[in-house]
Amino acid sequence: MTETILITGATGTVGSETVKALAGEDVRVRAGVHSLIKGDRFRNLPNVEMVHLDFHNVDSLKAAFTGVTRVFLITPFTEDQVNLGKLLIDYAKEAGVKQVVRLSASGADAEPGIQLGRWHREIEKYLEASGLPFTILRPSSFMQNFVHYNADSIRNEDRIYMPLGQGKVSYIDVRDIAEVARVVLTQPIHENKIYELTGPDAITVNSVAHAITQATNRLIVYIDVPEDVAAQTMAQNHLPDWMVAAMMELHGIAKAGYAGNITDAVAQITGQPARSITDFAEACCSAFQPE
Repeated sequence: MTETILITGATGTVGSETVKALAGEDVRVRAGVHSLIKGDRFRNLPNVEMVHLDFHNVDSLKAAFTGVTRVFLITPFTEDQVNLGKLLIDYAKEAGVKQVVRLSASGADAEPGIQLGRWHREIEKYLEASGLPFTILRPSSFMQNFVHYNADSIRNEDRIYMPLGQGKVSYIDVRDIAEVARVVLTQPIHENKIYELTGPDAITVNSVAHAITQATNRLIVYIDVPEDVAAQTMAQNHLPDWMVAAMMELHGIAKAGYAGNITDAVAQITGQPARSITDFAEACCSAFQPE
């Protein structure tokens, strides 16, 4: 029987890459999307079907999980993400799925850790206690965040504004996370395991700026923003207080040097080395070019 793999949050950064990575496999890929319009990017991919997935709608959840054999569980960055994660695990168990692969985060098991880590760990523990076969992926910070959150200032000002000082981070390309997800969702030897996923190097934002400089042939400069200014800017951009606090905690551990751990899990699982910041900058070069 052909496997049916549900990807929740399929239009997100990791989810969309995983849909593409699995499209070439001998499986049915069910892309759970909140908006069918956003899912248009998947229409021409082989073996991919879209399903409307509203985390707060019981009928849509039941429909999404019907006939599913494996799940890539991605929850949104919301204040109720723990409850949503537990709810999805409950539906997976009710549907009798054979494996849940959970997208968590690096440092989720740290004590006492930061708020984001504690939220992820609570979902991990719930999954571990569910009796379902599981695989937990804990990636480091995404290289693609520089596209999503810094591209405007890079394009318009040749600047990257971040409150990280000279803290080194083992940034990972989301394409590598997607490749790992593809493997662990299609090979049973990865059940009941936890993988820490990182890029090949621990680097500062200065190094990121240098890589984008080389790719774009423009001098890109990193501006180290004071933490209070960064928090104030987030608030001015109407981010809720809980999100500002969570993000500043995350920036704080990176600035303090606690986000630079490196593993070879990507290479061990996929057989290919993790992509470097240079690989990322070259692949995403067009996103940083002036309009």
